[in-house]
Amino acid sequence: MTEKRDDFDSPWKDELEWYFEEFMAFFFPQAHADIDWSRGYEFLDKELQRVTRDATLGRRYADKLVKVWRKSGEVQWVLIHIEIQGQHETKFDQRMYIYNYRLFDHYKRMIASFAVLCDESLRWRPKKFSYQLWGCRITFEFPIVKLLDYRKRWSELESSSNLFAVVVMAQLKAQETQHDPEARYTAKFYLARRLYERGYNREQIINLFHFIDWVMQ
Repeated sequence: MTEKRDDFDSPWKDELEWYFEEFMAFFFPQAHADIDWSRGYEFLDKELQRVTRDATLGRRYADKLVKVWRKSGEVQWVLIHIEIQGQHETKFDQRMYIYNYRLFDHYKRMIASFAVLCDESLRWRPKKFSYQLWGCRITFEFPIVKLLDYRKRWSELESSSNLFAVVVMAQLKAQETQHDPEARYTAKFYLARRLYERGYNREQIINLFHFIDWVMQ
């Protein structure tokens, strides 16, 4: 992206709210398979802000807290905490741990924390926070998705009918063409045309083009 803007104007938040089930199916299929989607889900954004409002924040595109129900019935409901991270953050793993334990302490419910990393560093892959002192050990691990990894899986993105395949393609093309306006125009036109070729409905096309237009401005 060639311009800086308020990350929380990011349409990642909108896409998550409009297509949360598709998001989970695309990025975190194991969790998606265990959720009872027939019971719906509830976004708890205000509660997330209250619990984490004094935590140090890096650049992020969105964060969400979602109440879901499990198919197993072992627990009536659990929480999913999602971070869409825009760039490298030195203490990101620590922040994920802090959010997780604060949410657990507040709700006394199991919390699953997931991160989608949209940065441009192949090496940065924070997925664990741990420390130990005098035999006392804390270890917190969380699943991550690195969007850069999809560059080698481009054919999968092109063949996928999931809406978030388009989101990933737009994010990657935005990075690739940030210094080449002509290539960006070509890529943007290609992605916009695909919205019609994939047979999405009018609302989906408008919502996805909103994302493409924002990230590839």
